[in-house]
Amino acid sequence: MKNKILILALLGVFSANYIHSDEVEEVVVQASILNVTQDKIGDPLHILSGTDISDFGTTDLGGTLDSLLGVTSSDYGTAVGQPIIRGLSGSRVKILTNGLVNRDVAGIGADHKNEVDLNDIQQIEVVRGPSSLLYANGATGGIINIVDNTIATSDIEKRLLKLGFETQSVNSGDGQSFSVADNLGGLNLYFSYSDSSFGNYDIPSGAVLHEEEEHHDDEDDHGDDDHDEHEEDKGYLDNSDSAQEATRFGVSKVADWGYVGLAVSSSESIFGVPYHGEGHEDHGDEHGDEEEGHDEHEGERIFSNTESDKVNIKGQVGKVDFFFQDSEYSHTEQHAEEEHGDEHGDEDGDDHGHGEEGPTTFSNDSSEFGFIVDLSNDLMTQKVSLNSSEETVKIFGDEAFMNPADREELTIGYFAKRDFDMFEVSFGVRYDQIDTSGSLTEHHEEDGHDEEDHDEDHEEHEEETTNYSFDSSNLSFALDLSRPLNENLSLNLGYSNVERAPSVVELFMNGPHLATGRFETGDVNLSAETSSNFDIGLSYEADNTYASLTIFRNDTDNYIYLMDMHDEDDHDDHMEAMDEDDHDEDHDDHGHAEGLIAAQYMQQNAELNGYELQVGRVFKLDSGDLEVSFSRDVVNGELADGMNIPRLSPARNIYSVEYTMNDYLFDLSFKDVEDQKDVAEEETPTMGYQMLDTKVVKTFDLNGNSLRVSVFANNLLDEVARNHSSFVKNQVPLPGRNYGIRFNLTF
Repeated sequence: MKNKILILALLGVFSANYIHSDEVEEVVVQASILNVTQDKIGDPLHILSGTDISDFGTTDLGGTLDSLLGVTSSDYGTAVGQPIIRGLSGSRVKILTNGLVNRDVAGIGADHKNEVDLNDIQQIEVVRGPSSLLYANGATGGIINIVDNTIATSDIEKRLLKLGFETQSVNSGDGQSFSVADNLGGLNLYFSYSDSSFGNYDIPSGAVLHEEEEHHDDEDDHGDDDHDEHEEDKGYLDNSDSAQEATRFGVSKVADWGYVGLAVSSSESIFGVPYHGEGHEDHGDEHGDEEEGHDEHEGERIFSNTESDKVNIKGQVGKVDFFFQDSEYSHTEQHAEEEHGDEHGDEDGDDHGHGEEGPTTFSNDSSEFGFIVDLSNDLMTQKVSLNSSEETVKIFGDEAFMNPADREELTIGYFAKRDFDMFEVSFGVRYDQIDTSGSLTEHHEEDGHDEEDHDEDHEEHEEETTNYSFDSSNLSFALDLSRPLNENLSLNLGYSNVERAPSVVELFMNGPHLATGRFETGDVNLSAETSSNFDIGLSYEADNTYASLTIFRNDTDNYIYLMDMHDEDDHDDHMEAMDEDDHDEDHDDHGHAEGLIAAQYMQQNAELNGYELQVGRVFKLDSGDLEVSFSRDVVNGELADGMNIPRLSPARNIYSVEYTMNDYLFDLSFKDVEDQKDVAEEETPTMGYQMLDTKVVKTFDLNGNSLRVSVFANNLLDEVARNHSSFVKNQVPLPGRNYGIRFNLTF
């Protein structure tokens, strides 16, 4: 690709400086949000180091965080995994890179990836509570901040070169990475490159479920025997492949007055869409429609391309941090007709019109700027932030289901933290002024036209577009109290009240979303959510033993959710009214088709509650340290009418054993995911599963340089596993047994 030319040029610039490189000192892990070490933060927080991330090989963002307490993933194959924090996801969880919101289109579809580069990062921070209000609005679930070293905030004293290579068995894939950092002529320069390519991943036999298998036993009518032989017995999942190429370049100048830096990043990816609903023809009745439509797409190559380009300016003058970000992002879904024809012949394409669908592009162009002023003194930490952003979301193409929408945000935040004699107090408040504009296009039949003589006139009058504009003023605040009860036991109390304006998707969605097999409809009358969250935490540490327990409750007014509708609901009646024989062409164009589940964005009060428990002990052995731990997280959710919140993650038990000895590390993790039977209407239960993962890491000293070798294995039991939170849990299971090895060479 085009990035490889840039790589060769930069390699030429840096290569002369690495003949005599030195070993790099270990960096103390701290939370970049407040620039303090992890043990000095009272907010609920996880910090996952970059080393831990690379030891287990390449995966999506949600899969990377799925082992953390309270954090799960809603997957769409291994290329897409959107994080969930305590049952909250989508726009309620903001993904940041170096403190700036990552503005892609992941919130528009469950099949859209969080466009992030996890190569050579310093750490990932999962933050809730007062400090998170400085960086993002509406994050009722929390924020996930990816920290890298692209813009150096202090002078690079020692030259650094990293090379990485990995291979995995489950997808016959591999990845390569390279990064380099140096100080040349007083300028700190950084460059990184990663390239990965993974094929269709293996799945256990019988892992794919079909609608007819789930709802009735009449397999003969649907040819399931032939289908099973065609799908499950393959041993892999079609269109589950992925590839990504990413580059980052940064330059910074550090002086007594502070620093200023520029970063340019680019990412390109291509990945298959392993499930695609049918919404173009009349294929049958009820739930069987969806799967028959899906069957017709079997063997057809359906894939997505993404392109992301960002320019960041970041700096600090005195006690003022400033930033600017401009980003362009596009996600294009398309069908490859030629592959379908090669594998299944032209007959399928002729009969069902496959390959006729053109590409559909989702784009987000955004810019934002702001600053954070540090007003801290000897008594307390104080920070004030001001941020302004603009973004335009567009969808165009054959499967577009939403008109373009614009959003402007102006926000101001304040954070304070003070240590009193008896307890430590953290407080955050944020005010957001959000202006959202968009439109809805209604498709309806005009009476009084002779269709044979006035087809063009009828076409002109069948669409009616209504413009909408919303001004939302949101006020959010959070308070956190921490107090040591004795030398070993400490208490943490947290309360937050966070307002979230409806997203553009929740407001303006209006069309077939084939990747989820649903016809999704937004609601322009939605109100802002108000999430009141209270949690209480106890932590204990003494004599190499530790334990923690956090209990939380989240009462949300006007909770917004996507609800699958009954067949007899008014929404279905509307769809049936639109499905007239005289308007088949219009019916196809706008997706009012049988075979899709009608889903409506709705709103009512809701309550989520649960707990997170962890206990562990470190045994000091003559040969090394053995750490044994047990963790459990539970989240429950119920709407005001007594119905369960849809697609809520089930309870999990995680058993872990880690042994370290000199340069060796052995880790064994057993995750027991329970059945999820607390389901919403029109939602099916999900069987639990057990996931056994392990890794063995050895670090070699090579004359001052180091080689870190990680041999890892995931899903050793080859379990049939599916995430209940996934829209396509039955059609897109998690991968089967996977072995891999990762080499990281540091000069």
